Amino acid sequence: MFQALLLTQNDKQTVATLAPLDEARLPAGDVTVRVEYSSLNFKDALAITGRGAIVKKWPLVPGIDLAGVVEQSNDPAWKPGDRVVVNGWGIGETDWGGLAQKARLSAGWLLRLPEAYSTRQAMAIGTAGYTAALCVMALQRHGLKAGDGEVLVTGAAGGVGSVAVRLLSGLGYLVTASTGRPQEADYLTSLGAAHIIDRAELSAQGKPLQKERWAGVVDTVGSHTLANACAATQWNGAVAACGLAQGADFPSTVMPFILRGVTLYGINCVFINNARRAEAWRLLAQHVDGDTLERMTVEIGLSQVIEKSTDLLDGKVRGRLVVDVNR
Repeated sequence: MFQALLLTQNDKQTVATLAPLDEARLPAGDVTVRVEYSSLNFKDALAITGRGAIVKKWPLVPGIDLAGVVEQSNDPAWKPGDRVVVNGWGIGETDWGGLAQKARLSAGWLLRLPEAYSTRQAMAIGTAGYTAALCVMALQRHGLKAGDGEVLVTGAAGGVGSVAVRLLSGLGYLVTASTGRPQEADYLTSLGAAHIIDRAELSAQGKPLQKERWAGVVDTVGSHTLANACAATQWNGAVAACGLAQGADFPSTVMPFILRGVTLYGINCVFINNARRAEAWRLLAQHVDGDTLERMTVEIGLSQVIEKSTDLLDGKVRGRLVVDVNR
């Protein structure tokens, strides 16, 4: 038996319960992992509260992240004792995920845990940090260099934003952090933000083309914030969009793209191949150390996940929520 957070439906309403499950209920897969830590992400919170149409198969164990140790494997690439991390691939959406003490997975979804990180630290990064790395890599491939100008990070006090600020500053970029929580200014400065702006500067409807300011953008918010970020991006600048905290709409025009040559990169972290994933984790290991992760991390137990999901959606969580699945 093992403990798991289980999502079921009752009259089309999501019901989340912490329950003991028999290992026989685990889905088919090549590798069984003893999960040590998971994390609580925006998508997880939407699934657990039922506020978003995330779950595609019922019943389901949520959790788009996990880190742990291989317990049993039918694939020669993996053996008992291997330390692994898994992000995405549909876990927590179409397949059982990481908010449990056990997981059974397809072998191709596993990535070897970088030596620089413990399983707890890997979940302090999690999908949020891995997504931030993909955003930064997109800006780098675009040709953005340190010294080209300000790089904006929206939703900067959240999980993706926090890691993006740290990564960009570590790479030498001049980072401006946008947040609706002015009390987090010291926290963001400690991660490397050079400037802090109030999210209200970006969150209302703005002009379709604005004064050039941003050399690059990492946007976790969407809606008017993304539209305004694009409208104020410099000639030949780039915007990496990965979130919808404000909304899924994009009330913009083509003007930034056809008059300034701005490029908008959409970042989907779920089905990226393992070579790209490994590249992202190497970048993280070079620029996000254990002390930094500790500053941006709050640890909770599996028993607290349901309560904290509401806090996360209500914007009351700073940085990353790491879940110790054994308490």
